[in-house]
Amino acid sequence: MPNTTVPSDGGNRLLAALPPRVRRWLADDLKAAVLNHGEVLFEAGEPIQSVYFPDGGLVSILVPVESEKVAEVAVVGREGMVGLPVFLGADIHPHRAIVQAPGPALRVSAKAFRAAARRSSVLSELLLQYTDAFLVQVSQSAVCNCLHSVPKRYTRWLLMAHDRLGSDRLPLTLKFLAFMLTVRLASVSEATSALERAGLIRYRRGELHILDRPGLEAASCSCYRLIRDYFEHLP
Repeated sequence: MPNTTVPSDGGNRLLAALPPRVRRWLADDLKAAVLNHGEVLFEAGEPIQSVYFPDGGLVSILVPVESEKVAEVAVVGREGMVGLPVFLGADIHPHRAIVQAPGPALRVSAKAFRAAARRSSVLSELLLQYTDAFLVQVSQSAVCNCLHSVPKRYTRWLLMAHDRLGSDRLPLTLKFLAFMLTVRLASVSEATSALERAGLIRYRRGELHILDRPGLEAASCSCYRLIRDYFEHLP
């Protein structure tokens, strides 16, 4: 039997942390949306039209580097929101947001979201705390990618995706993982085989299953635990 501890509760955690009266302010503007694999929610250098609160999907925040190359700087799921620059006062941002795993979400226009944040000090305070945790993810992931081995980086990414998707099944390919980690495909294939031999995961073309969550945590570096702890301290 799989030894996993992924939370079973649904719903976007950031929205769930809001007091009922603040949620009511947003209720009329929130619209149900479906995040489709490969969908670009906003493009680098273009206006951000909407803010998204995922509930089950996974979104990568990417920085275009050169030609068609990009580097992932963060992943967002049900713990947070996509479109944080809107809260920080930016209409245009140099990052791209693309859906890596499909799922439901709630969407609100950038204009309505900015107005709600100005109106509610409670919402603004929560968003400031989320911003702090998000920036910790970005900075710690960058340090991890520079200093740690591919297997350590790989397990850290899997654990973060597991937390944000809320599912033991991760719909992804090894080519995608190599792309996100900016390493050779052969390195990811070797790390995958090692994790399979250890009984921690099972991979079939286009789909990875988490089998032993505690084992993955033991195999990961301290970067994952630092990032996790920051998000767990959110309301």
